[in-house]
Order: sequence, then structure tokens, then C-alpha cells
Amino acid sequence: MKRSKTKTKKSSSNRFKLEPLGDRVLVKPSSPEERKSAGGIIIPDTVSKEKPERGTVVAVGKGKFEDGKLIPPRVKVGDEVVFSKYGYDELKIDDIEYFILREDGILAIVK
Repeated sequence: MKRSKTKTKKSSSNRFKLEPLGDRVLVKPSSPEERKSAGGIIIPDTVSKEKPERGTVVAVGKGKFEDGKLIPPRVKVGDEVVFSKYGYDELKIDDIEYFILREDGILAIVK
């Protein structure tokens, strides 16, 4: 039995289509340039490693089942979130780093 190679689907705008399963969320981490204080001071990586991660939600799964009912996710695409720095898997697509994590690994939505 032959297995076919699976490629990441791309649309005409050269973007990938990826739908996380269950209650998983795909997040694009904030770049070092975005890690500045309100006064414009750049926070070094050594300091940011001691704090929770931050990023923007790129894709969201349909939710998780509890007691036979689908519970929809509370986050949506475009939300800026803070999440646990140990609760994600790294994923690299087209040389861009993403994190995939469960919704319960998200600590807060930045308003």
C-alpha cells in the first residue's frame, strides 16, 4: 500500500490553511520587536523567558466535548493572548514559527 505525501495546502495568496483539532489554538508568537515596554524599552529575551508567552491567534479548533456537548472556544482569530511558556508545541510553516496549544493553556486575552 502506497502512502501519498501530504503537503500544506496553500491558497492563491500563498497562505496555508490549517484547522486545529478539538480545543487547540494556533498562535503566532510576538516578535522581539513587539516585546517592548509602554515607554519603548526593549525587554531582552532573558527577561521574557521568565514570563508567560504572548502572541496572536491565527486559527482555532471547533471546541471540545464535555458531557456529550460541544463547548465552543472562547478565543477567536485575531485575539492577542498570553499563554504558558511550557504548554505548547512548536510548528514552522514557510519559515514562520507558530505555537499550537490547547485553549486551557491560554492564561488571558489582551484587551
